[in-house]
Amino acid sequence: MEINFLNYISSLGYQALIFLGEIPNPMTNQPEKNLPQAKFLIDTLTMLKEKTKGNLNRQEETLLNSSVYELQLKYVEHIKQDA
Repeated sequence: MEINFLNYISSLGYQALIFLGEIPNPMTNQPEKNLPQAKFLIDTLTMLKEKTKGNLNRQEETLLNSSVYELQLKYVEHIKQDA
């Protein structure tokens, strides 16, 4: 796999989905929810969005913006479910 910004963002988003319990952990094939770790990854993506503003191509910006938005929505849904 080529190392580039798009793959890095996708990798962080994939990990966040695992920690949200949205997709099974590839090691156990079971959903495993870890909301603090999911929040850390979402916050990391948000920080990258802020720090790279104006330096991304359209594809990178679109992926980063949509990843942050969708993951934040899923995180809030899980927080509400667990309340």
